[in-house]
Amino acid sequence: MSNRNKYRNVSRAVSIVILTALLPVLSLYAQENQETEKTIQKGNELYKAKQYDQAEAAYKEVLARDKTNTTAAFNRANVLFRQSKLDENKTALDEVIMNSDNSNSELKGKAYYNQGVGYSTQKNLEASIDAYKNALRQNPNDNEARENLQKALMELKKRNPPKPKENKKNQKQQKQQPKMDQKEAEQRLKLLEQKEKEVQQRLQNEKSKASAGQPKDW
Repeated sequence: MSNRNKYRNVSRAVSIVILTALLPVLSLYAQENQETEKTIQKGNELYKAKQYDQAEAAYKEVLARDKTNTTAAFNRANVLFRQSKLDENKTALDEVIMNSDNSNSELKGKAYYNQGVGYSTQKNLEASIDAYKNALRQNPNDNEARENLQKALMELKKRNPPKPKENKKNQKQQKQQPKMDQKEAEQRLKLLEQKEKEVQQRLQNEKSKASAGQPKDW
């Protein structure tokens, strides 16, 4: 697979540090986090095994408990891409971007990057260019996003070559041609009329000479 269509791998579940706590509420929260991490890891293994339907079901199970879980949402978007569900993939990545706070610029950058790959697959170069630019805004060191951006820009230039410029020199020369005033026009007209009379007179003379030299018929 070319770098241009290289899709970012699923994101690993966030590591959970469980502290010993006496309060039941905190213990319940830690237990829920453990269950979430376990389910995400299960989805990741299914994803690696290319069992995409089962992997999506695992990620959706997490999202059913917490729709703002960006890890599960990001991984589900990857599954949708592998299933060629590009419109659903874009929507899922939009949710990742919306639910990612400013401190999670890495995941947000990956989401933009993957959107760029999806748009490139759909031959939507303008949208892919915007997505790669957003990815670089989140992570200026993302070399793959920069490379794909350059490729998309080059392809767009080939698709829409610049129109040839009009010959401005000829236009300028035409504009610079002096206009003929009325006096000059009348003089030229008289000259043409005089030449025409001379031609007619010459033809008349030649015709007369030709008639005089011909013998009469018997």
